[in-house]
Amino acid sequence: MCLAVPGRVLDIEERDGTRMAAVDFGGVVKEVCLEYLPDLQVGEYAIVHVGFALQRLDEESARQTLELFAELGMLQEEFGDPWEMAAEAGGVLPPAREEARKQ
Repeated sequence: MCLAVPGRVLDIEERDGTRMAAVDFGGVVKEVCLEYLPDLQVGEYAIVHVGFALQRLDEESARQTLELFAELGMLQEEFGDPWEMAAEAGGVLPPAREEARKQ
């Protein structure tokens, strides 16, 4: 699944004529293109889809959405380690989850 996920802009730079940002999605930081929101500033939130910031979002809405996605496991699905997810799909739990299951 490919979600539009809210994230907070941490840093902005111009790279080869394109405005790019480091964006925090609840602890996962990814590079995002800001060309569709040229006036977005550090500290603001935006909805991001496939690497592009598409719409400005207020902080409270962003936090609520991130919390809901985390509760539903959707952040892990969107940003999780693909090798770990493939192992889980094959029935192998990562060591930390295996330990938690034993307790």
